[in-house]
Amino acid sequence: MYEYELEVATSAVRKACSICRDVRRAMVTEDTVTKQDRSPVTVADLSAQAVMSHILRGAFPDDPLMAEEDTTMLRGSGSEELRVRVMAHVQGRIPELTDDASMAAIDRGSYSGGPEGRFWTMDPIDGTKGYIRGDQYAVALALLVDGEVVLGVMGCPHLPARYVENDVERGLIFYAVRGLGTNMQWLDDDGAAPITVSTVTDPAGAVICQSLEAAHTSHTRADRVAERLGIQAESLRLDSQCKYGLVARGEGTIYMRLPSSRDYEEKIWDHAAGWIIVKEAGGEVTDVDGKPLDFTHGRTLKRNRGVIATNGHIHATVLDAVGAVVAEG
Repeated sequence: MYEYELEVATSAVRKACSICRDVRRAMVTEDTVTKQDRSPVTVADLSAQAVMSHILRGAFPDDPLMAEEDTTMLRGSGSEELRVRVMAHVQGRIPELTDDASMAAIDRGSYSGGPEGRFWTMDPIDGTKGYIRGDQYAVALALLVDGEVVLGVMGCPHLPARYVENDVERGLIFYAVRGLGTNMQWLDDDGAAPITVSTVTDPAGAVICQSLEAAHTSHTRADRVAERLGIQAESLRLDSQCKYGLVARGEGTIYMRLPSSRDYEEKIWDHAAGWIIVKEAGGEVTDVDGKPLDFTHGRTLKRNRGVIATNGHIHATVLDAVGAVVAEG
């Protein structure tokens, strides 16, 4: 089941990852990083979304798309140079895709979601600051059917086989289909291998994956959770949904995205692919209250608070510690 969907989704993510690599190689300089210039990530975001959207529409014309980007930045005064750059990368992958068709492909991502039917959700670049720094970022794509994630593909163009070893060879893709487990392979290779979560049953032996950005989670509270659990290992801090990949392959044990404000709502595209990749690898993913992630209410996880992903074995214990810390305020 979903063999063709997986084939199409994997091809789309590979092309998007190729665009992201090429844009960064061509546009990012030391000056760009110093000034936190977002133009490279904007070009990569929009180019990748156009290409993935076009590929999905060609294969599944009746499936709507929920995505992060739109063409607002490409239509305003002074946007001509940005639009030319986007089109250069789009037509480098799909030569026949015109300017108008590319704009339409990007704007297809406005689907509002809901509990019924099929739709795709994508994040063309998750981890924008990591992308600019030359660190971790992800290209995420997932298929939902009747409110449930049934397929997820996540490209991590800068991720090595072992994050803690900082290997030279980089560029991985994770994919999972409901009921069929999770696999990992090099972006430039077709040889996939199944992966599973760690077998850690003592929380003290766990490894936490945290966001680098304080705006995405509360680092102070995460450190207090680690203290309650007796965790000795240093946390792995990296951008993007790559953290889900580390948990799925057993290098990390816990990914905590604790609420950073009362009114923040997690976006569906930031978690759908990572959710199924961890679940199919044998792990567990809930919110901080232990509730399953609910993908049926629009474009956000408005019925959930934060996200906790673990290897499953210690999930209840982690939730207890998180609950105690959150209750402390």
